[in-house]
Amino acid sequence: MTDAEFSLMTHVEMPRMARRITTGDAMVFLGSCFAEHIGERLLSYALPVLCNPVGTLYNPASIRALLSAACDPLPDGGPRPLPLFPTAKGTEWRCWLAATGLAAPSRTACETLMNERLDALARSLAQSRYLFVTLGTSVCYRLRESGQTVANCHKMPAALFEEQRLTTAECVEALSDIVRIAQAQNPDVEVLFTVSPYRYQKYGFHGSQLAKATLLLAVDEVCRRHSDCCLYLPVYEIFMDELRDYRYYAADMLHPSEVAIEVVWRRLVAECMSERLQHYLSDYEPIRRGLAHRPLAPDSESYRTFMAELDQKRLDLKSQYGIQDIDRFIH
Repeated sequence: MTDAEFSLMTHVEMPRMARRITTGDAMVFLGSCFAEHIGERLLSYALPVLCNPVGTLYNPASIRALLSAACDPLPDGGPRPLPLFPTAKGTEWRCWLAATGLAAPSRTACETLMNERLDALARSLAQSRYLFVTLGTSVCYRLRESGQTVANCHKMPAALFEEQRLTTAECVEALSDIVRIAQAQNPDVEVLFTVSPYRYQKYGFHGSQLAKATLLLAVDEVCRRHSDCCLYLPVYEIFMDELRDYRYYAADMLHPSEVAIEVVWRRLVAECMSERLQHYLSDYEPIRRGLAHRPLAPDSESYRTFMAELDQKRLDLKSQYGIQDIDRFIH
């Protein structure tokens, strides 16, 4: 028996990218919380990334609705017809296209905030080389009164909504529209699909798996139709088939743990990113750790000196790797 035959774990092959992600490539991340894990990790390295500008999105229909609102031209050239609403207590205004984290004290303020986020999405997509779309479920919710797909129910009365389990054909249509909108905004953009490993317990574990299966079938079909610009990255399979241990789950036994996210991150870096970008990540790591450091004496001269040294290292890396506006993306 060979060493390969005696291996104590399975290995999921990552598809070969025609062109690996490299320095200077701007990226947009949309979708579930797993998109945020990876997008925010890239942001922590001061890379030009826009991640979920209106919060987490879980299904193809909600992501399509957001991209359509951001990028599709309006026939009369007027303002966007945003689906805004006041909360049950009337203390905040929100938008059905956004998650719960986006709210404002008045309708006008909410409209302004949403338009700013949608404008940022449209601009970023026009400048980005990659659009990452992470799908969580094929289940979506619509307003009974208007049929509007909502990104989140915002803890509003359940009677307002109708739950819909999208069919494979409906998911294919929604994902194809996402590709169409993205390419109309930027003909050079490549769409990278992933499916979140998070299990939706509220649908039942079998129902959750059916939703994942629907997404996987739909993504496969869209990638075959648009093989020139779409690729599926098997994050879901890595989690299901390589990480078969409860240490890879968070305390709720549903979300991936920090260890699991680190494993997937390292796979993406090793197999989807160029050597130049990998070198940059390595060189930037001391700066990243320094920014995460919590000083005991933030007003001390030694801490000011420390931060000045970090600033100089940022400038050096900006010059060395040709990453423009690097300071703009430091959070």
